[in-house]
Amino acid sequence: MSPALVRILLVVSTVLMIVAWWQRDSLPPQASLDRSLLSEPQQVTTEKAAFKTIVDGVEYTVRPLYAYDLYGLVVSKHDADTWWDSIHKSWKDKLNVTDLCVIWGANARTDNYRDLDYSSTQFECYARTHSTEVWKAFDVAALSNNHLLTDDPGVARALKAVRVGDQVHFRGYLAEYSHDQGFHFFRGTSTTRTDQGAHACETVYATDAEILRAGNRGWRTAFWAAMAAFFIGAVAWIRTPFRATP
Repeated sequence: MSPALVRILLVVSTVLMIVAWWQRDSLPPQASLDRSLLSEPQQVTTEKAAFKTIVDGVEYTVRPLYAYDLYGLVVSKHDADTWWDSIHKSWKDKLNVTDLCVIWGANARTDNYRDLDYSSTQFECYARTHSTEVWKAFDVAALSNNHLLTDDPGVARALKAVRVGDQVHFRGYLAEYSHDQGFHFFRGTSTTRTDQGAHACETVYATDAEILRAGNRGWRTAFWAAMAAFFIGAVAWIRTPFRATP
């Protein structure tokens, strides 16, 4: 490969990596949303009794409060096992696999949701905009941060595979859970979509989870392709003989 072609490969792959990285979590247009996302989450009373389960040597008591079924667009995500999450580790909370912040219903009826910025912490999800008009058009009651629990490896894999921009469906139970592994740990759940603040998140013991439509798969593929092209270009550059200019 000639030095000129190597330089072109390095420049093009670098630009593509930057663009693909920037676009990897972009939200799809409203026209591409599945119609199921227009519905509200379904919450009904349940007679399912409290039960115990063991994950990574910790025995948890899970108390279902309501059966819960949600279709939504993922706008932000936090994995509980990420390296900087210290609180889940200190709590010995292995049941909470991931947190998915989603919008649905009124927010899925227009493209307005694409004009906000979303972020997740270890517990909360935030939606922000500098536009008063955009914020007024946004329904805070049609956004929720869901602490998703599971002891099923298949459901855990499905939840971990979710990315920002994906359209998802999960169901299970709004639940409280606790353990007494060295200390007493307890976590509750919101049971209404209209509350706000630190205790407004839904804690969902998930029995099923699926990605209805994956978002940004093309950009993520482009990023890794650009990484491979950059590596090839870098190797070719190193192996290209240096020729001094007379």
